[in-house]
Amino acid sequence: MAVLKIDFCRLDCRLFVAARALDSSISFCIRLTPLFWFSPFRCQITGRGERGIGRKVVKKLKRREIKYFELWGPLEAVCYSTSKIMDVFQLTRALIDIESITPNEREIGQFLFDHLSDLAKRFDGEIERMPVETDRDNLFVRFGNPVVTLSTHMDTVPPFIPSRDDGTQIWGRGACDTKGIIASMLMAAEHLLSNGKRSFGLLFVVGEERNSAGAIAAANTPRGSKYIINGEPTENQLALGSKGALRFEIVARGRMAHSAYPELGESAIEKLLNALERLRKLPLPVDATLGPSTLNIGVIRGGRAPNVIPDEAVAEIFIRVVGDVTELRTQIKSAAAPDAEANEVLFIPAVLLGSLTGFATTVVAYTTDIPAFGATWGQPFLLGPGTIHVAHTTEERIAKSQLTAAVEIYSQLVERLSQQ
Repeated sequence: MAVLKIDFCRLDCRLFVAARALDSSISFCIRLTPLFWFSPFRCQITGRGERGIGRKVVKKLKRREIKYFELWGPLEAVCYSTSKIMDVFQLTRALIDIESITPNEREIGQFLFDHLSDLAKRFDGEIERMPVETDRDNLFVRFGNPVVTLSTHMDTVPPFIPSRDDGTQIWGRGACDTKGIIASMLMAAEHLLSNGKRSFGLLFVVGEERNSAGAIAAANTPRGSKYIINGEPTENQLALGSKGALRFEIVARGRMAHSAYPELGESAIEKLLNALERLRKLPLPVDATLGPSTLNIGVIRGGRAPNVIPDEAVAEIFIRVVGDVTELRTQIKSAAAPDAEANEVLFIPAVLLGSLTGFATTVVAYTTDIPAFGATWGQPFLLGPGTIHVAHTTEERIAKSQLTAAVEIYSQLVERLSQQ
C-alpha cells in the first residue's frame, strides 16, 4: 500500500491535484470529482514510476488542504506523464474552460488571482489587482524587485469553445491565444521559485483582443521591470518584430425609399460598396523585415429590409501596418470619399524587437500589447508556444510538446535577462 501526499488546487467545479508518493519517485496527477463538497471524493490516478499507477481512491475530504490518501488496488503501468507535465496540460484545459471573451474577464481573473495568491503565499511574493474598468482588473505578482516580467492577456475572441485533448494537442478557444501561454508562464514561475530564483513578476492583462485597455492601464502604473516578455503564439521563437494595426469605420449614408421606386431614395449600401472597392485597390506599404501591409474588411452591416432602400451602411476595416501611417491615413480618407466617411478607431504602431543568442527567431504579422506598454515595463521580447495560424479559428489548438518546451524557455529567458 502506497501513501500519497496531496497538494490541492481547485479548478472551477473540479479538483486537480499533483501527488508524489512519499516512499518513491513516482509522480501522479489525480483528478477528483466531488459528488458534494463535503462528501467523499472518487478519483482516477494516472502517473509514471517504478510501480506504475493505482486504480481508484475513495477518501473523505472536508477541507482544501494537505491530506494523506491511502492507495488501494493493484498497480499497473499506463501513461508516461510526470506531474509537472500533467500540471501544465490540466491547467491549460482549466483556463480554456473558463469563458473570457472580451470584456468578460472577471471569472478568469478571479481564478488566476486565487492561483497567484497561493504562489505568492508559498514563495513570499506580493500580489495586486490593478483596476482597468468595472469588473476588469489586471493582475500582477512580484517575487522580490522584478527585473523581468512575464506577461500576456486573459481575454479571447468569440465564440467560446470548450477544451478537449486528442493525446498530442489541446483544443479549444484560447488554447494558443493565450490560455496555454498563461499555463506555461505559471509553470515556469513555479520552476524558477522552487529553484530559488526571484527578481521577476507575472502580469496578466485584460482587453488585448479589442483595444489593449489592460496594457494601456498597466503602462500608467509600471513596477520597475527592466524587461517584459510578452506571450503570444510564436511557436516558441523570439519574434524580431510585429506588425501594427490601423482600424477604420467606413460609414455611408443614404435616403430611405420604397424599393419599387429606387429613384426616390439613395442607397447607402451601394455607396459603401463603391468606397470599399476603392479602398481594396490602395497600394499598401511594405517593410524589408515585416513584409507587406494587409487589409481586411472584417464587418459589414446596413439596411433595414429587402424592400427598403437603405439609408445607412457601415464597414469595419483592419490594416496590419508595417511602418509610418501618415500618408496611408490620408489615402484611406480620400478613397472613402465622396461616398462615405472614414473614421479612425484604433492605431497601434508596428514594432521591431530584440533577439538573444541561442534562441530561434521569427517575424509575426499580428499586433500585440507591446506598443501599448511602450517602454514603461522595460525592453520588450515576444515569445510563446503555439501557432497563430489556428488562433481565432474553430480549429484552435496547441501542441503539448510546445507547452512543455515553453516552460523551459520562459525559465531560461528570465534567468538570462536577470543577469544582464
